[in-house]
Amino acid sequence: MRDVALGDDARYSPRMYNLIVRSGAWGDRRDVLGADRIFESTERQLVRQFKPDDEPDFERLRSLPCLFMVEGTGDQLARVGELVTARIRGGQATLEYRLDDRIPPIRNCDIYAVREEFGIDDAWEFSRNHWAIKDVDLFQALLRLRTQARQRPQVFTLDEVERIDPDLVSVMMPFDAGFNSTYSAIRRAAEAAGYRCQRADEIWERAEVIADVVSLIDRSSVVICDCTGRNANVFYEMGIAHTLGREVIPITQSEADIPFDIRHIRHVRYLPNREGRRGLSDELQQRLEFLRAR
Repeated sequence: MRDVALGDDARYSPRMYNLIVRSGAWGDRRDVLGADRIFESTERQLVRQFKPDDEPDFERLRSLPCLFMVEGTGDQLARVGELVTARIRGGQATLEYRLDDRIPPIRNCDIYAVREEFGIDDAWEFSRNHWAIKDVDLFQALLRLRTQARQRPQVFTLDEVERIDPDLVSVMMPFDAGFNSTYSAIRRAAEAAGYRCQRADEIWERAEVIADVVSLIDRSSVVICDCTGRNANVFYEMGIAHTLGREVIPITQSEADIPFDIRHIRHVRYLPNREGRRGLSDELQQRLEFLRAR
């Protein structure tokens, strides 16, 4: 059994990375993988390099960046991180790891579309849990992916690089004083869950209102959209948030106001009175705390 810890002086290899794929979601910084799956889909010379004496050299493997994936070629989210410790017991490799919150999650389908850039030659790697070493600069591949994947809208502009604030919740609702109490309830929930909350009409950074709204959505970790009254602007902003891959929480006073195309997304219904807004605040706090812990 080999057991190592990540030291402060560890350095990433500029040319290789760990690709670790699980059949289920990654847990809270600790998971297991069958030891017989280590070095699957890895070139022989790399296996020889990282498996001296017929045992994985975790001391060297931990110096490589990691791409943690869940099986699938759809909207499953891959994360970048690093290996903290690893050990083998009873045919199982126990991994402790850290995810890098500075790097946004990447959809599997986007990686699949350019899988050769990530050194993934066999499509079946997306459907089998395993640990491979890839002779590829992970961060260069991610940079190229982001450059290719970033949309270039005509009506508004987006920053070249995403700069998501993990603590920012934005709120899309009609510019109407009648929604101020609802916004106050949302803000209480966000702050109680450890987020900062901002409403689109609270910012005036550029001349065009739409530019400010899109910039706020683009920076946000979570976007809450009040669909009450079927406001066209809110629907437009919600569509932008979905397109940018943000976590969207629809809320409404009437379920009939939720568009048919998104009724499969869990929404929060509330009554426009003190008790109803208190319930809205409590449910949103629970949802946000769950997202924070995920």
